[in-house]
Amino acid sequence: MTKHDRYQTDILGEDYQQARLNFPDDYEGQVTATLVRKKANTPTQKAVLYIHGFIDYFFQTEMAEQFNQHGFDFYALDLRKYGRSHLPHQQFYNVRELTEYDAEITEALAMIAQEGHDAVLLSGHSTGGLITTLYAAHHPNHALIKALWVNSPFYDFNMHPIKKKLALPSLSRIAKLCPNLKLPSELNKWYVPSLHQSLKGEWDFNLGWKPKSYPWVRLSFIRAIFEAQKEIHHGVSLSIPILVMHSDRSTHPKKWHLDAQSSDIVLDVKHIAHYAQKIQGDVTLCDIKKGLHDLVLSEKSVREQVYRQLFAWLQQKGV
Repeated sequence: MTKHDRYQTDILGEDYQQARLNFPDDYEGQVTATLVRKKANTPTQKAVLYIHGFIDYFFQTEMAEQFNQHGFDFYALDLRKYGRSHLPHQQFYNVRELTEYDAEITEALAMIAQEGHDAVLLSGHSTGGLITTLYAAHHPNHALIKALWVNSPFYDFNMHPIKKKLALPSLSRIAKLCPNLKLPSELNKWYVPSLHQSLKGEWDFNLGWKPKSYPWVRLSFIRAIFEAQKEIHHGVSLSIPILVMHSDRSTHPKKWHLDAQSSDIVLDVKHIAHYAQKIQGDVTLCDIKKGLHDLVLSEKSVREQVYRQLFAWLQQKGV
């Protein structure tokens, strides 16, 4: 099969194509991931590879269009067991080590190179921000990756310090024996309702892939995140410039409040900033006033600021 034969029209329409990536079976059986692309109107050797967050998938078409308009071919991965890549025998979002995702990131980058690109901006939102930061740290001087942009990266759990210090190490140990044991997720119930156009937001996405609520989380996911965050907390080193973006504030609405549409209600932005500053290398921090957890889903004037800051930074870094 040639590189061109691998693509077919994506669910987002004719301007988007998707390619199925196949990998060796894991503890649940068959494994696939999905690479989605949207080419710029004029040929370019620059590309972006975007990795979504937890309980998520790629649907942010405005972001893809922004990159196209600025001379980038856009690519996004739906990781294994997420969105387009979920198979009937799989538990959604089930992972035991974040490095399981290295296979699809590496394959996607190889395909991007085969398609004529020599410079890639690696990008990730939330859990995707944690994944991409560690991927960049583990692959220094990668021939293709020239910069990293992370959008509200999941560098620390948003929970009480005592609970974090005492409970997380114990839960991580238990997860080795009981990976599928479930605990309350503690995700703010207003996050997805603040986004979806059928609820209180402006965006259209598949509520089967990014559900309105997700009350339980597997211990395996908690362990995977906890172990990965240890590296961030100790201070990883990057050989490429990184732009770390987050909202200017976090809130915790218990009932519906407009804070849900003007702040991060998932992570603590102070944690993001604190651990971003532990990264060794060329690090730029940028807080976005009234930004949501996924900054590119914020209200129009806010996300316009996100793109202005992002593309100005890329220009400054020569990417």
